[in-house]
Amino acid sequence: MPIPLTIRDLRPAEFEVLGQLMVEVYSKLEGFPTPQEQPRYYELLANIGRFAEKKDARVLVALTAEGELVGGVVYFGDMAEYGSGGTATAEKHASGIRLLGIHPRFRGQGAGRALTQACIDLARGQGHSQVILHTTEAMRVAWGLYERLGFTRSEDLDFSQQGLQVYGFRLPLTGKQP
Repeated sequence: MPIPLTIRDLRPAEFEVLGQLMVEVYSKLEGFPTPQEQPRYYELLANIGRFAEKKDARVLVALTAEGELVGGVVYFGDMAEYGSGGTATAEKHASGIRLLGIHPRFRGQGAGRALTQACIDLARGQGHSQVILHTTEAMRVAWGLYERLGFTRSEDLDFSQQGLQVYGFRLPLTGKQP
């Protein structure tokens, strides 16, 4: 059941807390590479606040009414800054979503949906025609959320990251809103 949340930009004082949350969330995904297997990826997660320094990028967080950090996501208004493998960084008139992570205690309460919807709203506000994201088999819960919001698989965006298959998704922003 959804809980009341505030979605806003990450503040510098929260960089470390969100980074620790992301490392914890991703390292506990069954079937996902460990910090020992992909240390650079986990360094990226730990320093998630640095994404806010990129052109047209924002790190959004969800907080409870009491101010407790529930999770976060990175929004890219310029796909050249997206930083994934594959062809996504060449997409035009598109926004990207990366690194969605929700504290396990708050899963299933609407935070992932709220953060993703905030990114979709930002993309619409920029006049973009689509939103792109990537996920893996280890992230099947998020995969289902994305499909419920209208994202569809786009195999042309797939790539392999150090042996891990990464799957691309698109959401066209024309027509009906999810």
